[in-house]
Amino acid sequence: MNATGSLTHQVEAYHTWKKELIRQISRYRLWLQDNDLFSDDVSQRIRRGLELLIEDELTIAFVGEYSRGKTELINALFFSEYGQRMLPSQAGRTTMCPTELFYDRTEGKDYLLLLPIETRREDVSLQQLRKRPERWQRYDLDASKPDIMREVLAEVAQVKSVTPGEARELGFHESMLEHDRNNPGHVLVPAWRNAQISIRHPLFERGLRILDTPGLNALGSEPELTISMLPSAHAVIFLLSADTGVTASDMTVWKEHIATEEADHRAGRFAVLNKIDVLWDDLQGPEHTEASIQRVREYTADHLNIRADDVIPVSAKQGLLARVQKNEALFERSCLPELETLIINRILMHKEQLITQSLINDLLGMLQNSQAAMQTRLDALKDELNACGETQMDRDALKRLSDRAQQDYDFYYKKLITLRSSRRLMQSQGDMLIDLVTEARFDDHVEKVRGLLSKSWTTAGMSRAMNHFFELLENDLSNLLAEGQLAEKMVSSIYRRYNEDTRARHLEPIPLRAGRHVIAVRELRKKADRFRRNPKNMLTEQSLLIRRFFNVMVGEARTLHNRVRTDVERWPQEALLPIMQYSMEQKQLLEHQIRRIRDMARNERTMKEERQRLEDSIGDLHRQLELADNMHRQIRKPAPTLIQQKVVNLSGIA
Repeated sequence: MNATGSLTHQVEAYHTWKKELIRQISRYRLWLQDNDLFSDDVSQRIRRGLELLIEDELTIAFVGEYSRGKTELINALFFSEYGQRMLPSQAGRTTMCPTELFYDRTEGKDYLLLLPIETRREDVSLQQLRKRPERWQRYDLDASKPDIMREVLAEVAQVKSVTPGEARELGFHESMLEHDRNNPGHVLVPAWRNAQISIRHPLFERGLRILDTPGLNALGSEPELTISMLPSAHAVIFLLSADTGVTASDMTVWKEHIATEEADHRAGRFAVLNKIDVLWDDLQGPEHTEASIQRVREYTADHLNIRADDVIPVSAKQGLLARVQKNEALFERSCLPELETLIINRILMHKEQLITQSLINDLLGMLQNSQAAMQTRLDALKDELNACGETQMDRDALKRLSDRAQQDYDFYYKKLITLRSSRRLMQSQGDMLIDLVTEARFDDHVEKVRGLLSKSWTTAGMSRAMNHFFELLENDLSNLLAEGQLAEKMVSSIYRRYNEDTRARHLEPIPLRAGRHVIAVRELRKKADRFRRNPKNMLTEQSLLIRRFFNVMVGEARTLHNRVRTDVERWPQEALLPIMQYSMEQKQLLEHQIRRIRDMARNERTMKEERQRLEDSIGDLHRQLELADNMHRQIRKPAPTLIQQKVVNLSGIA
């Protein structure tokens, strides 16, 4: 149960890999400072890379109808060491509100935060409420007292009795609710809108975050969950029950909230076929049981239109029992190890690839710049050593070196002046781009649509007004894309001219990547279309529907818009950074060389002393380049899941 390939081990390896990257980035920053190659631009770029790694999280959402065993599976995967179910998952007491499990590394404490369901009546989104701690009920947790902690965590299963009118006001539909047998004429709704559980666990401490969702009713009544929280998860694990198969309500959850056109679960969507222990048939033997499980697995894959390999049969109940009892045979039979392997090989690997693409390649480009600059410095020192004979200084050779260094210095000095001028031009281009995505412009769109909605008395009129909001946004971003492409062409021509004049053939411009934001807004517009066309929303009271639209759709659009604005504001400075960095490094190196040559010409040191000084400097540069090579090798080291796969493949060959 603690095999080398276990989930805990592999997440630990992933965390160690990230820590090593952070260490190498910090080493690179110190190396730049030690070699006088540091600048504010490079510092900002390195700091962003460090923040990306430090703040990195991996979110897995568990989704499915009620009584499919989502919370039981979470108990089996993460809480078996307590020897009991920490989260309420037995019949009649299950998670009633979206619950997020993580570890608050900033506060460093275990706690439960609960947001009252009544907050749905307000014009405040869930995202905004996360920034208002006073609105949440807080309970501190003590892991040394698991029985008490379990009682506190049972709060996530609490319900409250309300009238059907109150339920509608809170965003619920009476037909989807359970009637309160103890209070005729009332229905039961969740007591809480959202739960946040910070708990010290090796996986959560390493950045793993779990989203546990209730059934179809909660998914439909909390639009922010389906518009924002679920799509932002790196992967979705969809729970089904082996004893019921794929039911109609299961298919509704799958089609409406998971396998949608606009879904972006970058690491994949997987189905877990839970409760396979109901298929265990000890009378007919293991072969019959395995055949039965395989049939249900293929049937499930066919219905969901996914590969059979992406359907994992498990018994969360038996897996939890096996872990508590340390029963290896039962643990293997529960198939929980197969699910852990899937999380390792598919979800973790994808996260590693994202870091490689977004950070490592950029970092290696910067390091390659610095190595090229240091190699130029080394070549210059060797030329100076050759000019310094055994007995006397070769004044002519020294003069040639001095003239060449001065020419090169003047060349890069002029290049920097030109580049700074180009950067000012880029900034003016950037101002044009920023004008298209200012916060004031977004707010104008919001107010315009608010006015249209307040004047709309029909469903069709409200639908047109909501659609118009996204038309305004898309129009801005389409103009941004067109203007951005012109700006990128200008940047490319600057690089082309620069590379023709220098030896820096490896330098490439940093793209704006505005297209991804256009795609993101178009995907959000599709979600808004589904939101508008949802029959339940069409029957919702007008004021409540408008409030939902602004809280959820406009709130998510604002988040996207802020990301666009951040990228656009940063890009004009970053676009020319590689050639700015290279030119600055070359200029600084040449300044050092000119000073050294002048010092050699003026100094009365003996040739032996001068040669010794140069040889020492050359030796030091070789050591600095070796350090850079070492950093390069460390940064290029493959991520842990890739190493694990190679080991598995090699053992398979043997």
